[in-house]
Amino acid sequence: MPVYFFRNLPLISYYQPQTMSMGEFIHRRDWLKQSALAAVGLGISLRSLAGEDYLPRNFGSEKGLINLGANENPYGISPKARQAIIDMLGESNRYQFNVSSLQSLKNDLAAYYGLSPEQILITAGSGEGLVLLARYFSKGNIIAANPTFNILQNAAKRISTPVIEIPLTSGKVNDLSGMLAAINSNTSLVYIVNPNNPTGTIVKPSALKSFCEEACKKTFVLIDEAYIDFVDAPDNESMIGLIEKNPNLIVMRTFSKIHGMAGLRIGFIAGQPGLISKLEENYFSNSRYCVSNLTMAAALASLKDEGHRKTCKEKNDAARAYTINSLQELKLKVTPSYTNFIFFDLGTYKGDFGKDMLEKNILLRSNSDSDGKWCRVSVGTMDEMKIFVNTMKKTFSM
Repeated sequence: MPVYFFRNLPLISYYQPQTMSMGEFIHRRDWLKQSALAAVGLGISLRSLAGEDYLPRNFGSEKGLINLGANENPYGISPKARQAIIDMLGESNRYQFNVSSLQSLKNDLAAYYGLSPEQILITAGSGEGLVLLARYFSKGNIIAANPTFNILQNAAKRISTPVIEIPLTSGKVNDLSGMLAAINSNTSLVYIVNPNNPTGTIVKPSALKSFCEEACKKTFVLIDEAYIDFVDAPDNESMIGLIEKNPNLIVMRTFSKIHGMAGLRIGFIAGQPGLISKLEENYFSNSRYCVSNLTMAAALASLKDEGHRKTCKEKNDAARAYTINSLQELKLKVTPSYTNFIFFDLGTYKGDFGKDMLEKNILLRSNSDSDGKWCRVSVGTMDEMKIFVNTMKKTFSM
């Protein structure tokens, strides 16, 4: 079976190998697409568009591949969002500014999140926003955790912006005190993903509030809340409420996770009007026009479908609890998860766990960290997690 490489890294990996720098981290979508090819040894040439590689549309369907590698919502988009897409098809020939029903998107987002329309910047998912923020804040160093979601850091490194990486605590949580201490006169941005990806841990709202208020006195702070909708109250408190009094605070949200719209690409950045205006004048001038009419219509409908999101969260909670309990029965160390993925220690497992699982038709992410071998598995449907657990039982009983 051939193994493909990208930037000299084996593709069946997620975390930074001990011998490589954080700049060698693999983009989450690149990783998924390329690692799948590597695992089954298709031996075909990938076509590239703007640095993105693409699998055939029906990849894995005939082989029964269980995709637990990208933290996607397995239940799909809201039925109301699906109908909105169908209804908008007749306007696909129009630019979004010529479709009257789409003009309320900013207003509806603002009303839902307690913001003004001037405090919102729409982007094609969070990925594009992170890359553009890396460019905007390129005049100084950027502080981020290690490991954490890394699109912004990789983009910064590609344009030679220094990135200061602060290791997580022993509990795999963002080290706020370490980040605060690392801020210096050259720091342009501090980036925090909460809940954190890949570990699934959270910083409690009170601690994060205190950090934001203190750090924002010295520099800009970006809080990425991609997974916050999976967190139970009162720990699911957004930092959006702090924006009004903190001109240096930025909060990013996406429709890719709880809304199930990863392939539709829409998200937004929230900040004070002065900052949003400056972002729009620079790299973000056309970011809204990268979002299609169909996507905007779906987002508007999904925002109003609380029932669908509630059902998705309840199903995720049940499948997550079942999986965590099952892994713990196998004597594996599981990090507490507040998200739709689970991070666990592989113990004394020999070999390449990610590759071995792919050969069993389960796609996930694994690698070695400084304190051992770890795996991150997305929470799929209950049926998918039962297959995963049964496979794990067979694997760890050998």
